[in-house]
Amino acid sequence: MRSSSNPAFRKLPVGNAGYGQYGPNVGFNQPQGGVPGYGTPQAPSGADDRPMTVDDVVIKTGMSLGVALITGIVTAIWSQGQVAAGNMGAVMGAMLVGMLVGLGLSLFIIFKQKASGPLTLAYSAVEGVFLGAITGVFQYYFGTGIALQALVGTAAVFGTMLVVYKTGAVKVTPKLTKWIIGALGGVLVLMLANLVLGMFGVDMGLRSGGPIAIIFSLVVIGIAAFSFLLDFDQADRMIREGMPAKWAWFAAFGLMTTLVWLYLEILRLLSYLQSD
Repeated sequence: MRSSSNPAFRKLPVGNAGYGQYGPNVGFNQPQGGVPGYGTPQAPSGADDRPMTVDDVVIKTGMSLGVALITGIVTAIWSQGQVAAGNMGAVMGAMLVGMLVGLGLSLFIIFKQKASGPLTLAYSAVEGVFLGAITGVFQYYFGTGIALQALVGTAAVFGTMLVVYKTGAVKVTPKLTKWIIGALGGVLVLMLANLVLGMFGVDMGLRSGGPIAIIFSLVVIGIAAFSFLLDFDQADRMIREGMPAKWAWFAAFGLMTTLVWLYLEILRLLSYLQSD
């Protein structure tokens, strides 16, 4: 399986060999109704044992997004009220708890290769708390419309990249994969350098809200957008290799990590633009 910029999709187990009798499954870019020479794929008994399908990925991702939206909206409303009341400490506490718990869950899912509905939904819930707490602060300072703009922007990028992938406008090749992974590594190095130098009073301008910060955010958003192509490709390969249906939760988790990253960066960019 081709490597991905998303750590969730690295070192995935190979598709279950026991599904060979059912034929290759239908992926994002394959027509319905089976493959010539194999006949129509038949699902074995047991919801978790049958090969995963596109519908499984869509449903699991939708459920994860729904949970994140619910916890995020509730937390954002609470957070904005707390900031208005001068209780910034509570908001920072919610951010910290959401970030640390989300990080812990993501590392556990990735390194243990856990395809689990409860874990994926729990991750989505705490990420909703994390993003909601941050969103509430941004809404207090920049207006309530910034959250809706960030959500619409995130959905637009996701939808656009899905169309790009399905139409084959941009092919996911080993060269493209290496380029995206390299670009992601470069961005992470710059972020780390900016953080470390900032502790010594040196401002690289990457997060200061100026022209350099705006350009940097646009670059990061672009890398996140192209990362979706790799995410879609990995989910597609999981489907075609006939991995068990429960692995749709793992695909949903991978997509959620990129969505969280993209939303946060778009929210940051909007705050820069509204500050000018």
